[in-house]
Amino acid sequence: MADVAAIAVPPFTVSALFTEIQLTSWLALTLVVAAGLYLYGVHRLRLRGDRWPVSRTVLFLGPGLGGIAAVTVSGLGAYDTTLLSVHMVQHMVLSMIAPIFLALGAPVTLALRTLPGDPRRRLLAVLHSRYARVVTFPLVAFGVFVINPFVLYFTDLYRLTLESSLAHEFVHAHFIMTGCLFFWPLVGLDPLPGRWPYPARALLMVLSVPFHTVLGLTVMQSSTLFGGDWYPSLGLTWADPWADQEVAGGILWAGGEFVSVTMLAVLVVQWMRQSEREARRIDRELDRQEARQARAVAAAD
Repeated sequence: MADVAAIAVPPFTVSALFTEIQLTSWLALTLVVAAGLYLYGVHRLRLRGDRWPVSRTVLFLGPGLGGIAAVTVSGLGAYDTTLLSVHMVQHMVLSMIAPIFLALGAPVTLALRTLPGDPRRRLLAVLHSRYARVVTFPLVAFGVFVINPFVLYFTDLYRLTLESSLAHEFVHAHFIMTGCLFFWPLVGLDPLPGRWPYPARALLMVLSVPFHTVLGLTVMQSSTLFGGDWYPSLGLTWADPWADQEVAGGILWAGGEFVSVTMLAVLVVQWMRQSEREARRIDRELDRQEARQARAVAAAD
C-alpha cells in the first residue's frame, strides 16, 4: 500500500499547481456563482448610472475569491491531505487572507444597493437581527477565531478531516466562515451592528498575535505527528513528515504575524481616512453656521 501511495502521489512541484487543477468541486462552483452575482450587481448599478469603486471589485474577485481558488481549486488543493505544510498554507489563506479582501469588497453593501424591495428588506432584517448582533460581536468572533485551530489540531477532528472528504470540505467552509466573522467587523465596509471604534479593533488584532505564535511554535516543536500515522502511511519517498510539520508550524507562525501586522496597517489607514472625513464634515458644518450668521447679520442691517 505504501508503494502504491508513493506512485499515486507525485512530488509536489510548482508545475503541479497547474497540472492538478480540480474544477469539479462544489467550492469551485460556489466561487463562480459568487463572482457572477457580484459582477451582475456591479452591472446593475452601472446601468442606472450609479458608481461602484473599481478597487472593491478587484479586491473581492482577485485576492478574495481568487485567493480561495488558488489554494483549493488549483493543484495546491490536490496536496492538502498529503503535506501538512500545504494544509497550513490553505489554513492561512482561507481564514486570514481571503476574508480580509472579501470584506473590503463590500458585497453586502452592493446587495443592498441592487436588490429589489422584498429581498432587500429581508437582508436588512437579517443584518439587524439578534443573531447577527451576536455572531458579529467582535469578542465572540475573536473567541471563535482563536479557539478554532486549537480544537481542530489538538483533537481527533484533524485526523477525521484527512479520512473523510465531507469533513475535509466542511473544514474549508469553516475556515472561510470564521475568518469572515472575525475580519468583517474589523476592516469590512459593510453596515454591521455594534461595530467597535478603530482603537478597540486594533487592540483586538494585537491580542490575536500571541495565539498564532503559540500555535505555530507548538506545531513546530511537537513530539507527535499531527494526523497520527496518516502521513507516514502514505509512504512518500520525497517528503519527510517530521520536517514537513516543522515547515507547517513556521508557516502558521510567520504567516499569522505577517497578516496581523498588515491588518494593523490597514486599520490605521482606515482610521486616518475616517478622521479626515470627520474633519471635512465638521468644516462644512462650521462653514454653514458662518454663512447663516452672515446672512442673519446682513438681514439685521
